[in-house]
Amino acid sequence: MKRGLIIAAIALGSSVVGAIGGAALYSGTSGYFASYPTELQGEGAKVIDLFNQPHMTPTAYSSTSTPQDFVEVAERSINGVVNIRSEVTINQRQSPRYIDPFEFFFGIPGNEGYPSEQQKIPTKVGLGSGVIISTDGYIITNNHVVTGASRLTVSTNDNEEYEAIIVGADPATDIALLKIDAKGLQPIPFGDSENLRVGEWVLAIGNPFNLQSTVTAGIVSAKGRSTMGQGDLQVTSFIQHDAAVNPGNSGGALVNTRGELVGINTMIYSQTGSYAGYSFAVPASIASKVVADLKRYGTVQRAILGIMGGDINSEIKKEYDLKVTEGAFIADFSNGSSARKAGIEVGDVITAINGTSIRNMAGLQEQVSKYSPGDTVEITVNRKGSTKQYKVVLKNSEGTTEIVEQSSFSSLGATFKAVDKETANQLGIRYGVKVTGVDNNGKMAEAGITKGFVILEINNSPVRSEKDIESITQQIIAKSADKVLFIKGILPNGRIRYIAVEL
Repeated sequence: MKRGLIIAAIALGSSVVGAIGGAALYSGTSGYFASYPTELQGEGAKVIDLFNQPHMTPTAYSSTSTPQDFVEVAERSINGVVNIRSEVTINQRQSPRYIDPFEFFFGIPGNEGYPSEQQKIPTKVGLGSGVIISTDGYIITNNHVVTGASRLTVSTNDNEEYEAIIVGADPATDIALLKIDAKGLQPIPFGDSENLRVGEWVLAIGNPFNLQSTVTAGIVSAKGRSTMGQGDLQVTSFIQHDAAVNPGNSGGALVNTRGELVGINTMIYSQTGSYAGYSFAVPASIASKVVADLKRYGTVQRAILGIMGGDINSEIKKEYDLKVTEGAFIADFSNGSSARKAGIEVGDVITAINGTSIRNMAGLQEQVSKYSPGDTVEITVNRKGSTKQYKVVLKNSEGTTEIVEQSSFSSLGATFKAVDKETANQLGIRYGVKVTGVDNNGKMAEAGITKGFVILEINNSPVRSEKDIESITQQIIAKSADKVLFIKGILPNGRIRYIAVEL
């Protein structure tokens, strides 16, 4: 750790999603826990007490010309932002006790055959923000604000409190949709984030450090900003702005001077964990599509173009003799790519979708995210100086144009993906399904299963796909008196393990 590096207490699952030059992108701006750690290990590290700074001096700014009066838009928007209190029960357990096959299937007297019981520790509380988007109680926020929550309480600007339920969540965009039982609320209307201009004034409204209904102002610093994303489908096209955003602002509103919602504040770039001039928001163009899908289907209908590539740099431009300096360069295609089927080639540069200019890969991703599987889009490419256009039918992650239904086995609290050939060869297996993510409060986590574990069999049935897990789980729930999944799997180090998951 660098000498003198200040580390601020950021809670409710705060995580560093990217680090550059000693600074970090904090997606955990959702709030702070009620109690701070008193000391952090490491030379020169310390925790900032965000409430007891010794030198807080009032400051004033005066100017002969006021570029913008924000009073009206602030008053109009402030009632559309809520405080979200998230209570998370942390399960503390010993390392999972994996059992041998005999004990696994036949049990031992006085032993249920499951991993060790968990010991509950006190609930921790995190605070974040949310935006009312309908008069009848739909609220948009960040996924990381509500992940793992056992209870959610929403407080409006007039101090009314409501219990909230999660309608759906999308980790790939860090967007979640909540619902409260209320009428006559004051929503903030969605605006057109695509027409935002760099230098345009915006307001950030949220509840930093539990300071309810705080409004800060800044300008749009950049658009289509890409950060270090996580996961295969991570959407990384953000609005960068310099309105102050701090812990507690996550899920809050970014509005334009007309009082329209143009973004959902999500993360900051900072060496301290507090505002340093660089704030990032999910564009409304992405967020509105996500919440519409969550409301209608319970899951996002995400369209995929089926390409792999990146931004144009001097090396790529020289190697491929490109004639343009902006766009999304195509280096390869995924299996079953609809773009390749339409006639697009490796080395092409995508410059527009349905007439909207594409400057980089983040911009391409943002545009594609607006559409659904089955939609036909016109892709404009530059190929060795010539402009060509292709009609492309977008597909989903399964390679079809069908609606993807919400998983019926979501209570397992995990995401899965069939193992690829490389993983299968490394582990010496012919098939299996890899656990790619685990919810700390899900059934898989309770049983001690972690990310990277590969499921080979469930109740003696081979598992080759996510659909196999779903089908077997449905059968056990519907027909079995003992609702338990007996899983045979393999750890990343190649060791076989048997685990029982109680449904």
